[in-house]
Amino acid sequence: MATGTETEVLSANGHGCCKKGPGYASPLEAMSGPRESLIYVTCVYAGTGIEKPDYLATVDVDPNSPNYSRVIHRLPMPNVGDELHHSGWNSCSSCHGDPSAARRYLILPSLISGRIYAIDTQKDPRAPSLHKVVEPENIVSKTGLAYPHTSHCLASGDVMVSCLGDKDGKAEGNGFLLLDSEFNVKGRWEKPGHSPKFGYDFWYQPRHNTMISSSWGAPAAFTKGFNLQHVSDGLYGQHLHVYSWPNGELKQTLDLGGTGLLPLEIRFLHDPSKDTGFVGCALTSNMVRFFMTPYGSWSHELAISVKPLKVQNWILPEMPGLITDFLISLDDRFLYFSNWLHGDVRQYSIEDPKNPVLKGQVWVGGLIQKGSPVVAEGEDGKTRQYDVPEIQGHRLRGGPQMIQLSLDGKRLYVTNSLFSTWDRQFYPELVEKGSHMLQIDVDTEKGGLAINPNYFVDFASEPDGPSLAHEMRYPGGDCTSDIWI
Repeated sequence: MATGTETEVLSANGHGCCKKGPGYASPLEAMSGPRESLIYVTCVYAGTGIEKPDYLATVDVDPNSPNYSRVIHRLPMPNVGDELHHSGWNSCSSCHGDPSAARRYLILPSLISGRIYAIDTQKDPRAPSLHKVVEPENIVSKTGLAYPHTSHCLASGDVMVSCLGDKDGKAEGNGFLLLDSEFNVKGRWEKPGHSPKFGYDFWYQPRHNTMISSSWGAPAAFTKGFNLQHVSDGLYGQHLHVYSWPNGELKQTLDLGGTGLLPLEIRFLHDPSKDTGFVGCALTSNMVRFFMTPYGSWSHELAISVKPLKVQNWILPEMPGLITDFLISLDDRFLYFSNWLHGDVRQYSIEDPKNPVLKGQVWVGGLIQKGSPVVAEGEDGKTRQYDVPEIQGHRLRGGPQMIQLSLDGKRLYVTNSLFSTWDRQFYPELVEKGSHMLQIDVDTEKGGLAINPNYFVDFASEPDGPSLAHEMRYPGGDCTSDIWI
């Protein structure tokens, strides 16, 4: 039997039987966690023409509930024009060994206004409440940072947020914001002079003393809509930035070149001992694998390529898939990603990370679905469009964008808004009629994807008008917010 001191040590290491912090001791333990019953969804009115505040929707995802696949609560923000985008937690499995920590506050950075909201989900998980607002003037005056994007909790109790530029929208002003456990601005995380050229997403892997960030573009460019000329003008990124962790020194920059334009979401494998991960490159629609070399530096290689489609009746003669989101199952067996323009969601086996194998594919929207004016042209010169089923009588709008996987890996949730300005540019119907949210059943044995016909959340008929649904989080954490140390 362990003594009191031994019990405390076991607990601090995440292996004790009694006091534990938030999350799970390991990714595999997380897979046996409880089935999700609620999911939080960021919903946007900014940029839609509806002068109402963005809000956090709570959706019932319990199939035994009378409110299954319905919005059961809406928490409006106190301001208009925020553009809620990505979200994160004040603490996650990186704090599992700290019994004083709790996964209580959902962090909501506002991409356009620069505000950061802390939402209390513990008082009433079904009806979250506003806890604190970090105003942009406070952030800018102390750090010079603006356009906050990705939020990750740190084992120290701090929260780190990537910021994509300065208040004027210049990418050169980007970097990483640190908030303390009370959401006070501490300063920048990276050392002076070690800011990346462009910013977007990031993921840290402490056992390899490494954090790697990706790069979207200059806010002054992407907030105006996508312009291919801006890529040629150098206003979009094609690099990964490798930092020492937790020191904040920029050690290496990986130029992904022509195969890696607009590298967005970045994920290490969940196993903290692994020194490999992937990044989804939107414009070139490639999944790039990055890894540590025998010499201790980092390198990269093309892992999956989605070929552009030759199309008619569109703004360009070729249409990229536009990989906008991806994730890795907690057991590191499968990788999933969405092609926002083509309209398909894919499942790959990555049990051999060097050789991903396509296992499942399902069409849930896109610009080349039947009924669209846009058609794809094959090598044989014949035109084609893809069958996209109606769900509960609804034609699927837009294309698959943000995705979230259940802990056990068997259910994949999908929303379809990317960013209000880009939504309006590529899918104007989405802005007019609002988003929807789908659930895809996953075969985790043989591989395969199938739309669940019983699940459909329609954001067209929201009380304040059609809204744009973006990122999703479970109250108990998930595979895109939790990091193990």
